[in-house]
Amino acid sequence: MLSALLGAFAATPVAAQMFSDGYEFLKAVKDRDGEAVTEALNEPGTTIVNTRDLTTGETAMHIVTARRDAVWIKFLAQRGANPNIRDKKGVSPLQLAVTLGFVEGVEALIKAGAEVEVTDTAGETPLIAAVHRRDVALIRLLLANRGNPDRTDNSGRSARDYAKLMTGNSSILAEFDRADAARKEKGAAGSYGPGA
Repeated sequence: MLSALLGAFAATPVAAQMFSDGYEFLKAVKDRDGEAVTEALNEPGTTIVNTRDLTTGETAMHIVTARRDAVWIKFLAQRGANPNIRDKKGVSPLQLAVTLGFVEGVEALIKAGAEVEVTDTAGETPLIAAVHRRDVALIRLLLANRGNPDRTDNSGRSARDYAKLMTGNSSILAEFDRADAARKEKGAAGSYGPGA
């Protein structure tokens, strides 16, 4: 009986023996193999959607964000993918999307529950990264979703500070002013008691 079992194991290709279900899942995500991904996700009790690559720490969310694929971001989010898992460098999918200037991906990740105030190892928030990119659309989107223009990175500078240091910064500073006004208005609208 034992020899039959060993024989069956030996007959299995070596590569198939070495690769885990998580590896196969991430490979299917990379290959855009929707059928294989769906099959893996349909396994009862599976948590494979948040599997991390052993080498990089990347999840399926990182993979689809890197290839700028908002449809897959939404699909994985619907299947329970956590948009806040960081890779081995400490980078979340939202930070990756901002770095790429991938507005649609940032929107999808925020809707999936990504933390807007997440920081990298330098303390940089997605909003600070968007300011460095001079990407007004991303700045507007992050501010509208509670990005804090005054949160500082490890150097002690905020997104607002970096914007002030830039030449040709008027459109960025205008976004901060608009966000400040909207927050004040929202705060006033939340008053209690008579006359509110």
